[in-house]
Amino acid sequence: MSFWYDNAIFYHIYPIGFCGAEKVNDGGEIRCRLDKVISWIPHLKEMNISAVYFGPVFESVEHGYDTTDYKLIDRRLGTNELFKKVCDELHSNGIRIVLDGVFNHVGRNFWAFKDVQKNGPASQYCDWFQNLNFGGQSPCGDNFWYEGWNGYYNLVKLNMRNPKVCDYIIDAVDYWINEFDIDGIRFDAADCIDFDFFKRIRWFTKSKKSDFWLMGEIIHGDYNRWANSEMLDSTTNYECYKGIYSSHNDGNYFEIDYSINRQSGNNGIYKNINLFNFVDNHDVNRLASTIKDERNLKNCYTLMYGMPGIPSIYYGSEFGIKGIHENNSDDGLRPCLDLDDLLSNGNLDLYKHIVRLGRIYSVYPAMRTGTYQTMIVRNRQLLFKKELNGQIVYVALNLDENEYGFTFHTDMDFLVDVVSNQVVEINGNHDAYVKVPPFSSMIIVADDILNEEPAPQEIESPIERDVQIGGNYRDINGNMFKVITIAREYTSQEDLVIYKALFGSSETWDMPKTIFLGNVDGKQRFVEVD
Repeated sequence: MSFWYDNAIFYHIYPIGFCGAEKVNDGGEIRCRLDKVISWIPHLKEMNISAVYFGPVFESVEHGYDTTDYKLIDRRLGTNELFKKVCDELHSNGIRIVLDGVFNHVGRNFWAFKDVQKNGPASQYCDWFQNLNFGGQSPCGDNFWYEGWNGYYNLVKLNMRNPKVCDYIIDAVDYWINEFDIDGIRFDAADCIDFDFFKRIRWFTKSKKSDFWLMGEIIHGDYNRWANSEMLDSTTNYECYKGIYSSHNDGNYFEIDYSINRQSGNNGIYKNINLFNFVDNHDVNRLASTIKDERNLKNCYTLMYGMPGIPSIYYGSEFGIKGIHENNSDDGLRPCLDLDDLLSNGNLDLYKHIVRLGRIYSVYPAMRTGTYQTMIVRNRQLLFKKELNGQIVYVALNLDENEYGFTFHTDMDFLVDVVSNQVVEINGNHDAYVKVPPFSSMIIVADDILNEEPAPQEIESPIERDVQIGGNYRDINGNMFKVITIAREYTSQEDLVIYKALFGSSETWDMPKTIFLGNVDGKQRFVEVD
């Protein structure tokens, strides 16, 4: 069964940085900034973004990962009412919402921890925290000891084996589902959370919303331990995050191809998991600061969109902005950005390429969830095939300074690169040949839905056309139809054309909009008529 997240393109926002919030929450006045997200919605839609993953939004002390109240929007960002408005606007534009669930640890100002500080051993919340005891002092001067996450004592570890703690967190998740209709949770530091909790919260959330998405932050280890039918739906794919940039930096496509096949090939160990793919995020250096040659940026994104898994864009990186962790600070990774400035001064060539990738990803199901098969791999060239239900997409990448000619066998009679609109040569033996320019990629298909077909007759490009509700259309067989409306398929969020015959039959049909606007043997499938 396929759910919305199997076909999604994510946009990752770190709200405290994105909104230009103060580094420290002084507990003072509320500052409404989160509505900035609403002004970015047209930008998200241009990239075909179908889900936003928000970094921490709960009330906290500093960076959001030191939560003080799980049911309150951070006052530096706004109010619960404002966030509900943001959620409503995103949902009305077909964009799902995933929140960062920081459930492994809390801040020192968390209400239950403050009760322990006040009441000592008499506090009813002593067993809410990992290894808390009154046999000594904490490094922060408390008259008791507790465990801090990774040795950071401003991050107090919760005791996730305490049913009352789990009840409290599940109640908070229930609140965000009921009041804001959120669509998923990303679990921070998922490798530190008890498996029994994941089993409980999966049962609870799936009973509320069968398509509720659960994704865990896992850096090392066997992803199957966390992502399975009893626990999470997905995990972060740090293995291929590293493989994408290092294969380009080292001129070695063998590295990333090995990782993809190890994960998702015929005998792949994660072939039943749709992993969460990314090239950068709020914890790691921006891709444009990591890649040695910026001419490889577009190929990195082509690879991320083409490989198995769910692609994610970290806010601003679509414009090639730079940022690194330095001086023990992540501020450079989490800036406040102005969209107009990015559209004027950012890397627009990269941005247009990512917009194009979003369209291609949304149009071709094989690009999203097709099986992966390596066809050609060399140090500086890679050609792989994605296949789903007979649809085939070829992805060719060249990171060399010279053009490279790919030759491969195909059963197709016609192929075209939907990135450049270049037709691929196919000889009588069904051997295809195409020259890929330096530092570039091609996505090669047989059914050219996105581009104008390179045929003798003039064919209007589906990008420029749209379906007219109430319009009359003739199909390639001469049959006449009227378009009733445009609907949206629930799980994939794909636009569907609802239409009926003008004469004879009274039946009503639906067809994906991309197919309705597509071509068959060089001709438009449906042509609007007066």
